[in-house]
Amino acid sequence: MTLWRQQGELWTLEPTGRPLGLIEFIGGSYLAATPQLSYRRFLEALAARGWRIHAWSYVPGFDHQAQANAAWRLFRQVREQQAGPADATLIRLGHSLGCKLHLLAPDGGRRCDGLVALSFNNFSAERSIPFLAELGQQFRFRSEFSPSPEDTLLQIGSSYRQPRNLLVRFSRDSIDQSGRLIGVLQARAGDASSLVELPGDHLTPASGGLRKQFLGEWADDPARQRGMERLAEQISTWSRTT
Repeated sequence: MTLWRQQGELWTLEPTGRPLGLIEFIGGSYLAATPQLSYRRFLEALAARGWRIHAWSYVPGFDHQAQANAAWRLFRQVREQQAGPADATLIRLGHSLGCKLHLLAPDGGRRCDGLVALSFNNFSAERSIPFLAELGQQFRFRSEFSPSPEDTLLQIGSSYRQPRNLLVRFSRDSIDQSGRLIGVLQARAGDASSLVELPGDHLTPASGGLRKQFLGEWADDPARQRGMERLAEQISTWSRTT
């Protein structure tokens, strides 16, 4: 039986047997507050393949740089407390906004063995949450993300140093912006980033299996489960080549 444990703002999951390495996961949008539920089947599929999982629980705000810094510090603190083998593979994994937060990490991606970015999303606050942007203008509080979408790409191009990045977009994802990101990454000297497209949509990685749990096998979507298993296998295979 898979057992999730909470350690402050992190949810951790240990595989059975000797771990292949550690995956540090940041989810996106409203899904990010409960990664152990929102992404349960996807993260458990990775754990079943031998990966330790550390998943950050947070509520997205406007200051993305501050949240990126907070996530990086927390991951490092828990990693040091639960020290594994010095040569263990460390992969950063993000979905949607979570990709951006990993890309803004203060170490520029230097202290990991690669990043997997699922459905990278870098929209403005006005497009992402229009009513908040309107309130910000009315009441004079911050109504744009920091850094802004364009500043984010400029910062990645100038400060992000990790050459190995796997970008995954899904065929029916209308809000994916991986195309812009891969262009910025591949413009860097020595880049080894790649972009793949898989069947699915923006929510393909997200499922807690609740319909199956409460309603039974008949209510489950086997195609979505197969999509998550295929995604977990692709990530695991790519990660082992680092």
